[in-house]
Amino acid sequence: MSSGGMLYGGDEIGALVFDPGHHSLRVGYAQEDTPKAEIPAVVGEETISGALDLETKPTNNISSNTKHYIDTTFLNVPRSNMEIQTYMKDGMIDNWDLFEKVLNYTYARVVSSKSEYHPVLFSEASWNVRTNRERLTELMFEKYNVPAFFVVKNAVLAAFANGRATALVVDSGATHTSAVPVHEGYVLTQAVVKSPLGGDYLSLQCRQYLESQGIDLTPVYAVASKDVIRERDNPRFQPRILPDKLTNSWQQYMLKGLLQDFQMSTVQVLETPYDERTASQIPSVHYEFPTGYHQEFGCERFKLAESLFDHTMLGAGQLASTSVGMCDADVRLSLYGSVVVTGGNTLLQGFPERLNRDLSHRAPSNTRLKMISANGSVERRFGAWIGGSILASIGTFQQMWISAQEYEEGGKSQVERKCP
Repeated sequence: MSSGGMLYGGDEIGALVFDPGHHSLRVGYAQEDTPKAEIPAVVGEETISGALDLETKPTNNISSNTKHYIDTTFLNVPRSNMEIQTYMKDGMIDNWDLFEKVLNYTYARVVSSKSEYHPVLFSEASWNVRTNRERLTELMFEKYNVPAFFVVKNAVLAAFANGRATALVVDSGATHTSAVPVHEGYVLTQAVVKSPLGGDYLSLQCRQYLESQGIDLTPVYAVASKDVIRERDNPRFQPRILPDKLTNSWQQYMLKGLLQDFQMSTVQVLETPYDERTASQIPSVHYEFPTGYHQEFGCERFKLAESLFDHTMLGAGQLASTSVGMCDADVRLSLYGSVVVTGGNTLLQGFPERLNRDLSHRAPSNTRLKMISANGSVERRFGAWIGGSILASIGTFQQMWISAQEYEEGGKSQVERKCP
């Protein structure tokens, strides 16, 4: 029990779990199976003379004539002069003003409850810095008056979600892929390895390939209607009348959505390094673009995914074996015996199988390699969030929270003392 005598994670009061990432912020109640909401990790900023912000009250350091748009429903509407900005950088919260806007929105529209009623558990990158952790602690207690707070490394949570206290967590998300060794619930920070090969890099590869083929990548927002009798090579569509001054950042954001849909629908990872003869024997996949143009994609869809496993650029298999090699010899076997695969980018068909193959070629010959990758897309995409949901509802965890009373007595430095 906490010092205040309140069972934070139990039935009496619902603890909230926040899992921020470059693609989205996952938020929901502890003990639930899935997040209540997944909010894009970007904010739309529209400058209007004398406008009031409909999402949140203006703060002193953001001019009151800037209107903010948060969440898919608001972001996907074409508006003049709306710039898209992210609050994340290198896996960490970077723009705190924008992040506060998203938190305000989350409490008002998603949780629909006051922040002082709910303890909060946050996930963080394994390389998060002390100043960031302290700033988040201060923000949650000072501005949101939470009754209790805790922050945990997302790799530890992903391991917990898969029933492991010791594991090598291979996490491939939007902006990077990382290999993080977790031993008895603690991250071995000296052996964390990451590379910039993630979903966004793959989107870029897809874009370059599709443009080189002369395929029109007009996103769905710009298409009013398309012909029912569509000719494959000559699609006819009616362009939508759009507002003037659509910003480049918003158009790129919408194009990214199209590319992500393409890569998740068609791109596939071969179980062995790319070989055209092998790839050509696998049936092609049909894909239709918003304009009505459609075609079959064959070998090229495997070639695109190959970049994620490129040994010259720290591919996933190399990341994992490098990370294990940097750990003490006595924990290496247990890490190889428990490789947890998580992150939205690992949902590419064939990703875990290829990682298994690459790792088995790099691991010592007597090693028992075990790959743990949840079958359901929800479990793999929201691995860290699910781990947080489990952790915050365990009885023995209840004395771990930093309570409001402890924060009053010890300040923001409590986070370094209580959260490993």
